[in-house]
Amino acid sequence: MNHDSYNQAATYGQSSTHGAPGAWCDFNDADAQQGEFNLIPKGTQALVRMAIKPGGYDDASRGWTGGYATASDETGAVFLSCEFVLLTGSFAKRKIWSNVGLHSNKGPTWAQMGRSFIKAVLNSSRNIHPDDASPEAQRARQIRSFGDLDGAEFAARIGIEKDGQGEYRNIIRLVIEPDHKEYADLMQAKLQRDGGTGGGSGGAPAMASPASAAPAPQSGASYTPRPGNAQSRPAWAQ
Repeated sequence: MNHDSYNQAATYGQSSTHGAPGAWCDFNDADAQQGEFNLIPKGTQALVRMAIKPGGYDDASRGWTGGYATASDETGAVFLSCEFVLLTGSFAKRKIWSNVGLHSNKGPTWAQMGRSFIKAVLNSSRNIHPDDASPEAQRARQIRSFGDLDGAEFAARIGIEKDGQGEYRNIIRLVIEPDHKEYADLMQAKLQRDGGTGGGSGGAPAMASPASAAPAPQSGASYTPRPGNAQSRPAWAQ
C-alpha cells in the first residue's frame, strides 16, 4: 500500500463508527485484547443457568427428541453440549462449558452419570429433596424432552480439572440439592434477584413443579419439600 492510499483509508476510518467499513481499515481505536480469564476458584458456589446447544441428533426410542442431543462422529458417544452461566456471586456472567453424557459405546457408566446429573439438576431447580419419593416429587423429576432442561437454574459448586489437552478448566463439580446446608442461601439469592421473598424451610423457595415437566401434570399441583437425611451426591458427568 502506498502513502496516499494509507491516508485515504485512515481518513475514512476516523469518520466512521465501529460498525462501519472504516472500522475494518483503521484499528488505532480498537480495544486492547483481553487476557485469559483466571479460573474460577475451586469450591466456588453460585446459582447457574443451564443452556443446551442443539446438536441435531434424535433417537425417539430413547426419548431424545427436539434435536438437543449431539453425536460424536469419532467415538459414537451421544451427549448434551451445555453452557452454564453463573448468575450470582463475584464471578457472575462467567461461563462454563461441559457435556452431559447420554450414551457411550464403552459401556453404561457415562449415561448413568448423565442421568444422575440431570436428576440432581431437577432436584435443585425445583426444590425436591433427594430422599422424597412421594408422587409429587416423582412427577417433578419427569421431563417431556431435554428442552425442559434448557434454561434450568440451579445451585452448583465449581471445580477444576484437566481437559484432554492437559489444560485446566472449570467444571460443575457438584449440583447442590435441598439437603445441602448451602442450598437455602443460594436459592435466596435467586429470590432476591427475581424480586421475591423467601419461603419454605430455611428460606428456600417451595417451588412449583412446572406444568411442562410432567407427562401427566395435575392442574394447580405444587411440590413441597420434605425433610430427610443427606445423601452422597452424584458426580458431574464429563
